[in-house]
Amino acid sequence: MKDRAGKAEEMHKCPVAKKCGGCRYAGVPYAEQLAKKQKYTEQLLKGFGKVNRMIGMEQPEYYRNKVHAVYDFQKGRGIVSGIYQENSHHVIAVDSCLLENQKADAIIVSIRELAKSFKIKTYNEDTGYGLLRHVLIRVGYATGQIMVVLVLGSPILPSKKNFVNALCKLHPEITTIVLNVNHKKTSMVLGDKEQVLYGKGYIEDVLCGCTFRISPKSFYQVNAVQTEKLYRKAIEYASLTGRETVIDAYCGIGTIGLAAASKTKKVIGVELNQDAVRDAVANAKRNQIKNIDFYQNDAGRFMVQLAQSETCVDVVFMDPPRSGSTEEFMNALLRLQPSKIVYISCNPETLARDLAYLTGAGKGSRPNSGRKGGSGYRVMEITPVDMFPYTECVETCVLLCHQKAKKYVTIDYTPDGSYMDEVNRHASYREVQEYIEGKYGLKVHSAYIAQVKRECGIEMGANYNLSKSEDYEPKQVTPEKREAIIDALRHFRMIE
Repeated sequence: MKDRAGKAEEMHKCPVAKKCGGCRYAGVPYAEQLAKKQKYTEQLLKGFGKVNRMIGMEQPEYYRNKVHAVYDFQKGRGIVSGIYQENSHHVIAVDSCLLENQKADAIIVSIRELAKSFKIKTYNEDTGYGLLRHVLIRVGYATGQIMVVLVLGSPILPSKKNFVNALCKLHPEITTIVLNVNHKKTSMVLGDKEQVLYGKGYIEDVLCGCTFRISPKSFYQVNAVQTEKLYRKAIEYASLTGRETVIDAYCGIGTIGLAAASKTKKVIGVELNQDAVRDAVANAKRNQIKNIDFYQNDAGRFMVQLAQSETCVDVVFMDPPRSGSTEEFMNALLRLQPSKIVYISCNPETLARDLAYLTGAGKGSRPNSGRKGGSGYRVMEITPVDMFPYTECVETCVLLCHQKAKKYVTIDYTPDGSYMDEVNRHASYREVQEYIEGKYGLKVHSAYIAQVKRECGIEMGANYNLSKSEDYEPKQVTPEKREAIIDALRHFRMIE
């Protein structure tokens, strides 16, 4: 395996890197890519709190498990397969890409050669004539299953059986082949009609311990390795206890909701795409998960209905498109007032806008909304994840907690000697308590905080937290509260 510098050099030598626009960071060392993305995220989100260190990849190449190729006929070259040049519909011939699954790239090349052998003409966007338009390959990272989607301008594929047999002979690893018909003059890749030519018409993959069914049109993250890290971070932020009612908004095939279901009382998933909902229901049955229901609906409209019915919701996972969430959705969210919101974003700019709206910062109001934004929520954690190495894209996981009125027990005692921290005092006991209750729902005595601070080597007054009785033995903090306190001390940078 080549080292990181070697891979960066290989990307730098990519003959189409500057034309396709797919990898803005071609030739940039991976550590430098992460630094650039970290700085970009911090510039946009630092006003909401500390941005944690970005979670990167150990092997940031060949990560795309969904690969799309367009086919064209070019004078002097014949049939070519590749990608559209940036901001155009000119096809750039590409046989392999350092970002894409290698088996997928090989299958795309084989289909191009078979098209020549079977005398299949490529689709002409200008005239509307021709047959072969696109090929979509989806690969299960954990299972190795492969789906091939042939996107044609007509439902009739000449010598269909022989073509399928020839392709499977070249690539016996193929699990299923689907014919998708798209006869419209559109930039959309997939059409409405499908016909299964080989296999079941879908593949399966394993993520966060659950098995997921993936159809041609279903949304499934293209980087399985980083998706696992992202979703585990999201579930960690939710701090589920098994008593919560959880909403999985923009749920796709149910990945987040199903992965979190075992830690909840009930999960409600909502998704607009009908095929994705069908897969989500099948995924719940496949994993024998019974405490989850899926609804096909617009997420904003569905949230309004929940708010109107005064449904009690404890946690909301939301993973909207790049355009961010809608005002309708967020207004309903503010009305529902879940204790925690875990926002997964693929666009830091729209994320910043939506966070401002939810926290009442004022910058999130929409044009003509007549509203300055919501209030009551505070950002507790921000962690960016590098889902798309060699590109400028950044995925971010954010935890927001509702700042409800808090009640505290008054401590009736006067400490002996100096009780203020002499060094590293970045947060008061009240701030640490508020952080812990907001994120974990725990009330923590200041004496426990002092106990853990002492264990972590933070200088304290000599007699702080000691009884005047010589034979007094202070109670030890529980493991759960100790972990929460340590997390708070790290959050306020009092320990590493």
